[in-house]
Amino acid sequence: MTIQQLEYILALAKYRHFAKAADACEVTQPTLSSMIQKLEEELGCKLFDRKRQPITPTPTGLAVIRQAKEVLYQARKVKEAVWEEQHSLKGSFTIGVLPTVAPYLLPRFFPQLLNEYKDMDLRVIELKTNMIKRALDEQAIDAAILARVGGLDDLNLTTLYYEQFYAYVSENDPLFSHKVVKTTDLTNGFLWLLDEGHCFRDQLVKFCQLPAATRSKKAYTLGSIETFMRMVEHDKGITFIPELAVHQLTDCQRRLVRPFALPIPTREIIMATRKDFIRKSLLNFLIDRIQKSVPKEMLKPQPTARLIL
Repeated sequence: MTIQQLEYILALAKYRHFAKAADACEVTQPTLSSMIQKLEEELGCKLFDRKRQPITPTPTGLAVIRQAKEVLYQARKVKEAVWEEQHSLKGSFTIGVLPTVAPYLLPRFFPQLLNEYKDMDLRVIELKTNMIKRALDEQAIDAAILARVGGLDDLNLTTLYYEQFYAYVSENDPLFSHKVVKTTDLTNGFLWLLDEGHCFRDQLVKFCQLPAATRSKKAYTLGSIETFMRMVEHDKGITFIPELAVHQLTDCQRRLVRPFALPIPTREIIMATRKDFIRKSLLNFLIDRIQKSVPKEMLKPQPTARLIL
């Protein structure tokens, strides 16, 4: 039994297709198939039901796959321990990022980082909060950038910055004439809101006690902040954007931005890792680069802020 064989069975369990698993492992399909078959012969059992489509792990296979994940995780930590002692940036490093954070934060530091450190294998995947928790638990990602919410006590958390919420208001909406937006102003307007499960949306609904939330969901589901901004710009309703998004707007778009009345709803953006995370040198390096990429005033909560979870 080899580490390579365990990697192959995990790939096949993930993709449920020999060709796709082989591509992911960067080997030929016959090589992957042969190595898995040899492992099955060594163990004396079938790990996959090849008669079913897609290919499915057998009950015994599922038990082996669970153990293989743990073995590979521990094997990787041996390398990570060496890299940490050397303060090295080697090795792949995967970060899960909220969809309401990624478009506005990543352009500030990610391309520059890849240009400066061409040997760094840094990967990013967009995930909602509940998927981030699961991915960290299953060791599918190394770290995550998300908003602080409840239920993260089993993780190590580091504050990156604090971000205010803003309203983005159509010129045809009565709120366009307001200099600031009060939560009571939002009771009758048409609101473009993300689906449930986006903490950005859930935090706003909780803070503003928005009764119009269901109206938006009926009109458009699975939307993004950028999509809703285009709806507003074409003269329909109100949506909400994070502070970093404001910095990307044109002068024409900034005309549609309205701050909240005091206290201003604010979210805390954090870096999260498992408790047994080793590569602190690399993590601190990334945290430093991220914090240097955002406006200095966002590194601490403003006196007018109300943090929402």
